[in-house]
Amino acid sequence: MGTDPGIVGSNPPLLGVCGLTKTYARRSRIWRKHIVVEAIRGIDFEIPAGKTLALVGSSGSGKSSVARCVARLERPDQGEIWIGGTDIARLRHRELLPFRAETQMIFQDAITSMNPRFSAAQIIDEPMLIQQQGSKAERRNRVKELMSEVGVSPDSSERSVMEFSVGQRQRLAIARALALQPKLLILDEALSGLDLSTEAQIVNLLLELQAAHSLTYLFISHDLPLVARLADTIAVISAGKIVERGPTAQVIANPSHPETKALMASAAVFQKNYTDLLGVSG
Repeated sequence: MGTDPGIVGSNPPLLGVCGLTKTYARRSRIWRKHIVVEAIRGIDFEIPAGKTLALVGSSGSGKSSVARCVARLERPDQGEIWIGGTDIARLRHRELLPFRAETQMIFQDAITSMNPRFSAAQIIDEPMLIQQQGSKAERRNRVKELMSEVGVSPDSSERSVMEFSVGQRQRLAIARALALQPKLLILDEALSGLDLSTEAQIVNLLLELQAAHSLTYLFISHDLPLVARLADTIAVISAGKIVERGPTAQVIANPSHPETKALMASAAVFQKNYTDLLGVSG
């Protein structure tokens, strides 16, 4: 597995992706035949332990497909996915169980990844129950610790997840992801849909958790100004290929690829419209 000088720092890579390829077949209603869509085309990247790589791109660029393959929610067609010295790309279902404890994924809309009939405690407890970690009493204490750590009162642990706000649900999703003490968190548009105040709070929480637990993040987004606050390195994906990458400050200050420039321009337009809406002079 090669070393990318634009990504790898002094820390050894926790995650290494090499030649990742994923295609999907869909049936055309017009031509009545299957069309093969290349979602990911030979992607390579590495993330040093304890660091954050932001994979950014517009809708349909392939970034969520990368996330789902790295999390092994989908099996790639080709390529290697190295985590802690193991290539998990070809592992079978049962072989993936230990890996699930080391890698967790946080989705954009927390409620769609939660059983609406579960309480907050059940949501956080479920991964530990599946992995058979700890006694019932130990898991109960762990749930309370995690809720406190993410900023949700443990006194609300028996409330249904439907009773929490959007921001609180995302905090519960983070608590659930941390339950198994993973090394890698994959955040797939995890802050999209939050208001700016809640988004800022969750960003600060993620930074605090990373420092406290030496977590490694693969952060998927389309929002360059947002990832500038979180990521050590940015990789821009377009049409299934990484077209630009480098240290965050460098990419933000001097975007070179048209896709990167378009993302920056979209962010600038959004910021202007938002400022105008509030009646704030710039």
